[in-house]
Amino acid sequence: MFDFIFFFNSVLLGVGLAMDAFSVSIANGLNDPHMSLKKALSISGMFAFFQALMPMIGWLLVHTLLGFFDAFGKLIPFIALALLGFIGGKMLYEGVTQREEKREEKPLSLLLLIAQGIATSIDALSVGFTIADYTFLPALVSSLIIALVTFGICFVGVKIGERVGQHFSSKATIIGGAILIFIGIEIFVTSVF
Repeated sequence: MFDFIFFFNSVLLGVGLAMDAFSVSIANGLNDPHMSLKKALSISGMFAFFQALMPMIGWLLVHTLLGFFDAFGKLIPFIALALLGFIGGKMLYEGVTQREEKREEKPLSLLLLIAQGIATSIDALSVGFTIADYTFLPALVSSLIIALVTFGICFVGVKIGERVGQHFSSKATIIGGAILIFIGIEIFVTSVF
C-alpha cells in the first residue's frame, strides 16, 4: 500500500487542496506585513490541521454515514461562500473605511483563523471518497502528507503576502478581503455549476 504511487498521489492531493488555503495565507500576509515567524507558523499549522482533519472526517463518513455525507456534500459550496464572503466583506469594509494614517494592523484572532481553516478545507471532505478504499492507517498517512504539503505551501503564501503587503500596506486589507471573496465565489461556482 505504501508505494511510490501512494505517496505521489497524496502529495498531489495536498497541492490541489492547499490552493485555497495558499490564497488565504497570502491575504493574511497582506493584512499583517510585519508578521512574526510564530504567527506565520501558526497560520500555516492551522490550515494544515484542517486539511488533514477534513479528509479523515470524509473517510469516516464514507465508512459510517454515507447517506449523510451525500446530503452534506451539497452544502459545502454554500458554507465556503458564506464564511469566506463574510470574512472578506469584513476586511473590505475595514479597508475602505479606515483612513491610511489611522490604519492599524489588526491581529488575526484564533476564531477568524479557525473559520478560514474550515472554509478553505471543507471541500477536502470529498477526499474521503478518494481514499475510501484505504484502511485507517493509509488514510491517516495520506492525510498527514496532505497536511505537510499544505503547511509548506501556506507558509510560502504568508511570506509572499507579507512582502507584497509591505509595499501596498494602505490597500492590503482591501486586496486581502477581495481575495477571500473571490475564493468563496470560485469554490461556489466550480462546485455548483
